[in-house]
Amino acid sequence: MVSKKIILGITGSIAAYKAAYLIRALIKKGAEVQVVMTEAAKEFIMPLTLSTLSGKPVISEFFQPRDGTWNSHVDLGLWADAMVIAPASASTIGKMANGIADNILITTYLSCKAPVFIAPAMDMDMYAHPSTQQNLERLHSFGNHIIEPTEGELASHLVGRGRMQEPDVIVSVLENFFATRNDLLNKKIMITAGPTYEKIDPVRFIGNYSSGKMGFALAEACAQRGATVRLITGPVSLTTVHPAIRRIDVESAGEMYLAAMKAFPEMDIAILSAAVADYRPQQETASKMRRQDSKRWWLQLVENRDIAEALGKTKQPHQLLVGFALETDQGIEQANDKLVRKNLDMIVLNTLADEGAGFRHDTNKVTLIDSEGHIEAFPLKDKIEVAEDIVNKLKTLII
Repeated sequence: MVSKKIILGITGSIAAYKAAYLIRALIKKGAEVQVVMTEAAKEFIMPLTLSTLSGKPVISEFFQPRDGTWNSHVDLGLWADAMVIAPASASTIGKMANGIADNILITTYLSCKAPVFIAPAMDMDMYAHPSTQQNLERLHSFGNHIIEPTEGELASHLVGRGRMQEPDVIVSVLENFFATRNDLLNKKIMITAGPTYEKIDPVRFIGNYSSGKMGFALAEACAQRGATVRLITGPVSLTTVHPAIRRIDVESAGEMYLAAMKAFPEMDIAILSAAVADYRPQQETASKMRRQDSKRWWLQLVENRDIAEALGKTKQPHQLLVGFALETDQGIEQANDKLVRKNLDMIVLNTLADEGAGFRHDTNKVTLIDSEGHIEAFPLKDKIEVAEDIVNKLKTLII
């Protein structure tokens, strides 16, 4: 935590008093803290207290009323190593989830390039309400880190879940986060993601249901841990966030093959999460095939080049190659066979037999198998968390 720059966002909650303890704890660890607070937060704790503890003027408005000095939320977002919102009220969580930028805390959040940690604090019924839970799930899907509240006596004197996590626990979460952030520093990682489209004619194609979410989550996870990422993606509607990700868009399996073969020699690691079509039409017609031209179509398919197999043949001793296997039955056997045949160092197995896993889900359930025969199965998780599990396992294989 030494020399880390932390934005501490404080919102209108009775738990705002804990922010004073959190500032002290962060500064004792060597961090630099800039407080940004909402107007409602001032009703619970004085800016003077926070300014005295942090050693910096508190920011709560877009400009200083006395001299018109502008408080740039953009500069703040670029300055920080992390942003922590503690306490995070239901109102602020809702605004963050929906981009309602009506105060400097929210605009700072929307401009922040650094990881964001959110520590909710509210009455138990507010926390349990479907709208709050949906907003938290949405924020988590954006890549934010949710520091779950604890159970205990609340301001309403009811007992339940909604108490903001204690400052020492929040500091521990940050310390653990920063401890792993640079474990892939200077590593070059290529990731394939999404489906491929194999054209039949100008308006039709052979494809699959891959959304690309798993590959994009892996790209963000690797970049956040210090790697430079080359993301080769098929046609998806997703966007990248981290500046260390260089995206290459392709459409067909042939285009992905060429891009992967070109990039791989420079890479330390390749993670092949794309759902690449095994076959393509032997012939693509130049004009649209019309129903009235024929009552029956015969579509002849030819095999696409196997990206994983080709990379496995060219892999150097210092390189790691990770494949994916989506199966419907005999998952372990099929994945092990693919691991050996394609000279992989690890394979990520998921199966359509598991509800919530595979294509078009925000969740996945994976089993990781390495070339030494170690097998580790994980429960159903959000794909952002699955990406972290995969990267954690991958880190143990790096020589």
